[in-house]
Amino acid sequence: MKRLSLPLLAISWLFAADAAMGENAAPSDATVEQSAPSSTVPSPVQLVRTLHLMQDQIAIGSTEAHLGQRGLLAILDDRFMNLEPETWQSGKNVRAAVSFVLSGGNPGILRKLLDLGSATITENDRPLIEGALAYVEGREETAQNSLASLDPQSLPPTLGAQLALVQAALMVRKNVAKSDELLDFVRLQAPGTLLEEAALRRQVFVASQTNNMVKFQSLATDYLRRYRHSIYAGNFRQRLASALTRVDFGKEASRFEGAVAMMSELEPDARRDLYLLAARSSIEQGFTTSARMMADKAQELAGSDRVSAARAKLYRAASLITSPQAIDGAVNDLHGLDQSLLAESDIDLLKSALAMAAEIRRIPEIRSVQGGAEKPIQATLTVEGSRAGADSAQGLEKLQALSKARDALSRVDRLIKN
Repeated sequence: MKRLSLPLLAISWLFAADAAMGENAAPSDATVEQSAPSSTVPSPVQLVRTLHLMQDQIAIGSTEAHLGQRGLLAILDDRFMNLEPETWQSGKNVRAAVSFVLSGGNPGILRKLLDLGSATITENDRPLIEGALAYVEGREETAQNSLASLDPQSLPPTLGAQLALVQAALMVRKNVAKSDELLDFVRLQAPGTLLEEAALRRQVFVASQTNNMVKFQSLATDYLRRYRHSIYAGNFRQRLASALTRVDFGKEASRFEGAVAMMSELEPDARRDLYLLAARSSIEQGFTTSARMMADKAQELAGSDRVSAARAKLYRAASLITSPQAIDGAVNDLHGLDQSLLAESDIDLLKSALAMAAEIRRIPEIRSVQGGAEKPIQATLTVEGSRAGADSAQGLEKLQALSKARDALSRVDRLIKN
């Protein structure tokens, strides 16, 4: 079948949705729309519902809906901006315009509503309009001031969920518990929609930041089970890998079983890639036990993929060089790697790990020359070199310090984007 162009795809969605809503309109909707100048002109409520129908398809992985969204937004932008001024005397239509803008629509419609003044826009609607406009324009403080006192439960379900999602984003840095509560509300208010997908995606990381690992694993499993084909699932997996690196499985190994169960919702290749991302990032964070456990899982899934196998071997070996019992085998594994299979950042990690191993091996020689008593391997790395210092259990910090000194390891988010 020949693929529709984006404008045609958008128009087909608009007509199909309008027809479906015309057949299924509730009596209350019909009453509200009696004042419309023509029954052939879709109301703002119908227009925004059309957009939401398309966006809900995006949540479950429809690339056609994702491609068509831009064209549909352009059509709806034009329709909203050309509606007659009397249309906005209805509070229902005003709220539909706010919902449209919070769904990606042109914020110009909200500026137009504010310009109409109090003769058209009620004082009750003004904070919602001003707050939504400030939010999409990036004026967070103004948005917070306008929206903080509004109750999402007092609004229609979809707009209420949108408002709660915005409020959660605005207050996550100041009141993480309230943000989490609002995201719970969104998920309950708008199940199966792009709003729920977004709330679930955000709430996973709120849980990880508050160290609520039970909720973190439950929500992440739910997301991977229900929305793993979402257009935004790739972003979710990248951030999930970053979140996993904040968990030191070496201290709480029982949590690793939950992480493995969570990851089992993914296809093997996606699971392998996520384990690799998490292993690499755990090394940077200094959690060498976590890195080894993730690398072992990635190795199990590498199969005939030589690049993935090489990366898993690198991360495992790098995580073991601070262990007196494993350092020799780890160094041999590092020397045996085919560097042609590694990315530049991984080659930098390889060099850093070998340099770290050389420093650790030198410490007994330093102790012998200095006549010191036999103690566990110790080393603390500085930019200039090394000196005897902290316990070998802090080797994870030494590797991190050396990596930073050499500019060998990037920050987690930068690594994941690459």
